[in-house]
Amino acid sequence: MLPGLPAPTPPPTTASPFTSEGAEPWGGLVSFPHDQEFIEMANHPTSCCSAAEIMAVLFFHTMRYKPLDPRNPHNDRFVLSKGHAAPILYAVWAEAGFLPEEELLNLRKITSDLDGHPVPKQAFTDVATGSLGQGLGAACGMAYTGKYFDKASYRVYCMMGDGELSEGSVWEAMAFASIYKLDNLIAILDINRLGQSDPTPLQHQVDVYQKRCEAFGWHTVIVDGHSVEELCKAFGQAKHQPTAIIAKTFKGRGISGIEDKEAWHGKPLPKNMADQIVQEICSQIQSTKKILVTPPQEDAPLVDITNIRMPSPPSYKVGDKIATRKAYGQALAKLGRVNDRIIALDGDTKNSTFSEIFKKEHPDRFIECYIAEQNMVSVAVGCATRNRTVPFCSAFGAFFTRAFDQIRMAAISESNINFCGSHCGVSIGEDGPSQMALEDLAMFRSIPTATVFYPSDGVSTEKAVELAANTKGICFIRTSRPENAIIYNSNEDFQIKQAKVVLKSKDDQVTVIGAGVTLHEALAAADLLKKEKINIRVLDPFTIKPLDRNLILSSARATKGRILTVEDHYYEGGIGEAVSSALVGEPGITVSRLAVGEVPRSGKPAELLKMFGIDRDAIAQAVRDLVAKA
Repeated sequence: MLPGLPAPTPPPTTASPFTSEGAEPWGGLVSFPHDQEFIEMANHPTSCCSAAEIMAVLFFHTMRYKPLDPRNPHNDRFVLSKGHAAPILYAVWAEAGFLPEEELLNLRKITSDLDGHPVPKQAFTDVATGSLGQGLGAACGMAYTGKYFDKASYRVYCMMGDGELSEGSVWEAMAFASIYKLDNLIAILDINRLGQSDPTPLQHQVDVYQKRCEAFGWHTVIVDGHSVEELCKAFGQAKHQPTAIIAKTFKGRGISGIEDKEAWHGKPLPKNMADQIVQEICSQIQSTKKILVTPPQEDAPLVDITNIRMPSPPSYKVGDKIATRKAYGQALAKLGRVNDRIIALDGDTKNSTFSEIFKKEHPDRFIECYIAEQNMVSVAVGCATRNRTVPFCSAFGAFFTRAFDQIRMAAISESNINFCGSHCGVSIGEDGPSQMALEDLAMFRSIPTATVFYPSDGVSTEKAVELAANTKGICFIRTSRPENAIIYNSNEDFQIKQAKVVLKSKDDQVTVIGAGVTLHEALAAADLLKKEKINIRVLDPFTIKPLDRNLILSSARATKGRILTVEDHYYEGGIGEAVSSALVGEPGITVSRLAVGEVPRSGKPAELLKMFGIDRDAIAQAVRDLVAKA
């Protein structure tokens, strides 16, 4: 038995509205709202029908929560990974008393929060779902947080569809849950046989699903997903490993002429059919008595993740050299000393991203996610829910590209998580293009809720880590492999959307904007040009998104309208395009760009910077050309 739960005896209440004839006489626990208009307009009604008994058992027998306080930290968690079945999620929360039943009639309307797929503007939704295969990873993050950080009794339930089991990210999550013995995690596999356009690969071969789950280290139970009694018994089993309940179900269960039939995925019922189904549902309801939900055990600790500040200023001295990737690891470990809810995740690159420094100092708050970046992002999203932790994920910047959908969904989930992408650009040298992050700025800039930091020395890196911990939304910190000189004093103030003028004079002729390695190349170019009596103004943007438009514009006007951007990134989506977009329409401003223009190759860092025209010599020549044009 799960601790604190009642024995799974047959409840003396109602039949599920979606139970077909011939089901057990007490085959459901709750009469979900059965308004004709709701059934007519509901998207994905067949996917909801296959899960009706599962949802009834979960919400009105198994789960412990406060119905009027869905985000209470003590509550059990639920993730609807098959997010297209959103109407049944909304229906259970209406039955539980949180949603007014009439609000269900506003499903998918622009005036309602009941979107077509679950989103966190709904108080009962922790993570957005609908891009299939991601719910279990987020549930893993919630379960890990509950077991290892909160050390609380709440449990995490995740319902998946069988179609999404073709996603590799599901099996990354399955492996993660087994490795970390997440015995507070229960996955329910709704095996209803039918996908969107075709039957699923295994259809109803539940024994094969069982073998796969068991091979990944899960306790696995096969049940009739339309049998309330079997579901109650399955949820009542406690094991020292994660549990997978494989529920054999039928898509469209209880809808005459549609049950287990193809070509009905995502289609609302025609009005005449909806009328008939409502009558059938009403005829099966045996009782309208409300079932009281079991409240949770209140043992989750109070957590405060606001106003997290470094315990002391940076300790670097101007002129010292350090790679920003190492400065990131040192800064994260330092920040971890002031708040025990700072956590770090890595994908087996901790000795390159230097998150290993955090692990050595705070081993209980480091999560090794191994080479599974998609799942690492989903786990971080789960860890961050209900403001339980402040996650920092690190990997080679290039490898976050494979997790772009998870990052995109994290933004839709209104998640507050931080990423550090190391090994950016051709400046990493001999490892070659597969390891070089050259698209990462474009990717993170495209995320609506993202703040993109690009620190250029150890001081600014430490400030970026502190700011990221206190910034809502997605934060990305881009770090470099080469060691570069400290250029800022330890008392330098850094803010989001606040660029720095690193070098200036009264007769500057061109504004040069660089970041990371190219900022240092720009400073070196300034020394070369000074010998020719050409002065340049050098700007460090610090954040690429949002960009300090005002400072860039005033600098450009002070340098005859000439701007040169230089970046260790492809032309598309990087600093040059960010600056150009910010200044579009401004009269008298010309933006010239230097960036990596083709797929690079292996070589020494200096050789590659020169080959792709982003080193000091290329910058100096580009400035000469701009001055000569005048």
